[in-house]
Amino acid sequence: MKTRLIIFDFDGTLGDTRKNIIQTFQATMRRLGLDVRDDAACASTIGLTLRDGFLAMYPQMSGAEADACVAKYREIYFEDIDANIPELFPHVAETLRSLYEQGYTLTIASSRSSPSLRLFVERLGIAEYFSYILGSDSVDKHKPDPEPVMKTLRKLGFEPSEAMVVGDMPVDILMARNAGVRAVGVSYGNATCEELLAAGADSVVDDFAAILLLSAN
Repeated sequence: MKTRLIIFDFDGTLGDTRKNIIQTFQATMRRLGLDVRDDAACASTIGLTLRDGFLAMYPQMSGAEADACVAKYREIYFEDIDANIPELFPHVAETLRSLYEQGYTLTIASSRSSPSLRLFVERLGIAEYFSYILGSDSVDKHKPDPEPVMKTLRKLGFEPSEAMVVGDMPVDILMARNAGVRAVGVSYGNATCEELLAAGADSVVDDFAAILLLSAN
């Protein structure tokens, strides 16, 4: 069945947030007196919720300690939120506009919390294209669980066969596979083409503009 609904990840797919995420992780670690993880370790958690990211980097950490880390991270992130507004990746704005004008229903399912997600979408001038935006606080179960996709399908009245997920991390691909929808990876984000294919991506693109061709097939 032809694709009618496209569900996008945000970080690493639409917005280039890698540098700001890593810097905020490391600032949080320093303020809380934790061993500071390197850039690669921090980047490897992008796509997870902040809580799961801290637990992945500090396996011995308790849930309460992880919650404290999340609170401190958000405090730091919003201290100068204007400096943390990301740039869109190349061809994102014009491709979203074209998809919207062609009648596709566009949504976001992100592991980022709703306040910063909605702020970024508004500031970047792309809010009008999206019919539904899900942050990490909008679901009970997070990527790679299929809940964000299934909730979107129910809300908007689509079948899995009509939907496609676009993301930059294996958890995005696994979420799509678990929901029974088409999975497309982008190689310019935070995971390699090989990692995305190993997770089960139906295809991987190097340029966001290629979504125009894939959605038509």
